[in-house]
Amino acid sequence: MAAIPVPVARHRQPISTLSDAELVPLAKQGNEPAIRAIVQRHNQRLFRTARAVIRNDGEAEDVVQAAYIKAFTNLATFRGEAELSTWLTRITLNEALGRVRQQKNTTTLEEIDMQTTSPGGEVLQFPSSLSATDPETELSRSQARQLLEHAVDELPDDFRAIFVLRDVEGMNTEEAASYLGIRPETAKTRLHRARKMMRQSIEKRLCGAFQALFPFDGARCVFMADRVIAALRQPS
Repeated sequence: MAAIPVPVARHRQPISTLSDAELVPLAKQGNEPAIRAIVQRHNQRLFRTARAVIRNDGEAEDVVQAAYIKAFTNLATFRGEAELSTWLTRITLNEALGRVRQQKNTTTLEEIDMQTTSPGGEVLQFPSSLSATDPETELSRSQARQLLEHAVDELPDDFRAIFVLRDVEGMNTEEAASYLGIRPETAKTRLHRARKMMRQSIEKRLCGAFQALFPFDGARCVFMADRVIAALRQPS
């Protein structure tokens, strides 16, 4: 007796593993899981883009949400000529820049009063040292100082000496060279190399940290998807 073929059950591919090209047609049909997958996949890049322009976390989130709403309500116009990530980034950037221009064109009455009460119509600037330093700012300064001190400590003795005399103590080249008993030309060469080594040392220490700048993941990422879905559900 011939064996009866048994159909193999096909497992549906998790929507999060689909490519952008596969998600877009689903999103055009209003498929919420597809929309959510797109949002969570591109949150990080779009938030960093908006944050770089706006320089405020809360406003950057608003920009990203507005950009998503604009993108999904106009998704029919997306022809796939560029990557979806590129298209979304452009929308986000335009949204952020538009808000910056709007802020610049809006002058409050308080700002006008401040400008007219100072000589020449200029806002008076007070020394920042008069304001109390908050613990978070002090911690940031301490961490930056430690980073620089480690980089200086790693310099070879001759390079460290000229670097400290010139860039820390503020001596001119001739004065620093006389202290070290070397020619000014030698001092200039060593200083150039010391600065280069400092830059390389700092970049090496920071390169891993760049990937962690402006994180937008976890519950925060999921919440953005919820906000976008809720806004899209509202009648226009």
